[in-house]
Amino acid sequence: MQDTVKSNLLRIQEDIAPYKPNIIAVTKYFDESAIIEAYNAGLRDFAESRVIEAVAKINNLPEEIKNNSRFHFIGHLQTNKVKKVIGIFDYIHSVDSYKLANVISDEAQNAGKIQNVLLEINIAGEEQKYGFSENEIFEVFSFLKELPGINIAGLMCMTPLGASEKTQDEVFSEIVKLKKDLENRFEYPLKELSMGMSQDYIEAAKYGATMLRIGRKLFIK
Repeated sequence: MQDTVKSNLLRIQEDIAPYKPNIIAVTKYFDESAIIEAYNAGLRDFAESRVIEAVAKINNLPEEIKNNSRFHFIGHLQTNKVKKVIGIFDYIHSVDSYKLANVISDEAQNAGKIQNVLLEINIAGEEQKYGFSENEIFEVFSFLKELPGINIAGLMCMTPLGASEKTQDEVFSEIVKLKKDLENRFEYPLKELSMGMSQDYIEAAKYGATMLRIGRKLFIK
């Protein structure tokens, strides 16, 4: 797998060379050996989406990798599992409600941590997807930014499965605009834009993504 990851990573880096976003290796479908191979290829950011499996996988990694990597939680997070991710994950990308943010705030304070979070925005309004609508985020942002124990690092979004390039462009341009509007209205800097996966990472990079979540494009020939 090592040669596959290295060659795939090189190809991805060439695709996004003008933009320089951070590549997050999505390892949720692979065991810890995939993380080790990606680490050896030069990657330092890894994403998981299932709490119990992810924590076990991370705990099984060599100390060097655990100490020199950043771990991102990108799946839907249930409030009763928040305590398990605090202190394990550097970023939670999938904060999709005020209720969840409030629980993260409480648990982070209990653990004496400041938890980096990203607010998941359901830009396309898909019924089957989690996330704040554009109207909701403006209604609750003033409360979210005051929660102790959390740092709102930015926004996260996903394009619809099988979206055309036109739809991708619409989603990415809308979240870029939303980010600017939130920053201006609430005078709060949002550094990160987590958007773009294996099927749309090039478009996402063009629109200013700072974090690309890439799985199969990295690990599969």
